[in-house]
Amino acid sequence: MTLKNHQETTVTVTAVASVGSQVRADGTSGFIDQAKHPSWWSPDVPPPRVGDRLHAVVLDDSRTPPRLSALREDIEIARALRSVGGEGGTTPA
Repeated sequence: MTLKNHQETTVTVTAVASVGSQVRADGTSGFIDQAKHPSWWSPDVPPPRVGDRLHAVVLDDSRTPPRLSALREDIEIARALRSVGGEGGTTPA
């Protein structure tokens, strides 16, 4: 599966580093920067751990690996962009 900008997907954390998390979505690797995980912004959210499953959105499919975000705000922006004809996948059912 190729990830596309503004696409929502479920990812599994495969590795964690001080700068962010490596994730996997349907056989495709991606990366979530530490600031794009809710734990960066809220002490009530635990930091990511290997095996965690997250709902995320693709921010930049041109990077290797693609960059994603698990922030609610970024997911809402992607939904708004898709609703006005922006590129990317559909909201999962």
